[in-house]
Amino acid sequence: MNMPAVTLEGVVRPDGILELSERIALPPGRVQVTIVPLPELPPNDPFWQQMQAMWAAQRARGHAPRSVQEVEEERQAVRDEWEDRMRRIEQIQAEAARARRGQGT
Repeated sequence: MNMPAVTLEGVVRPDGILELSERIALPPGRVQVTIVPLPELPPNDPFWQQMQAMWAAQRARGHAPRSVQEVEEERQAVRDEWEDRMRRIEQIQAEAARARRGQGT
């Protein structure tokens, strides 16, 4: 079974314990964990200031970001739509091939 990868941010505490920023949206079971340190941007970094301003404006407008579950549901819906489209294309191609074989006899 092909399960989607999940990316979360977290913090490694001084005692070495990893603290995640949110619950993991996966069923119970074995996982593989890869830890990648994230760079710390200085507070006066122009990019960081721009991002902080954008997030503040979103909060002021009452913007609520989609949850991981909502994003994954939308991604799955798009995958399902494409699978349906590919099945329809394959069906049309098979019908065309049958029609071509029927014309040649």
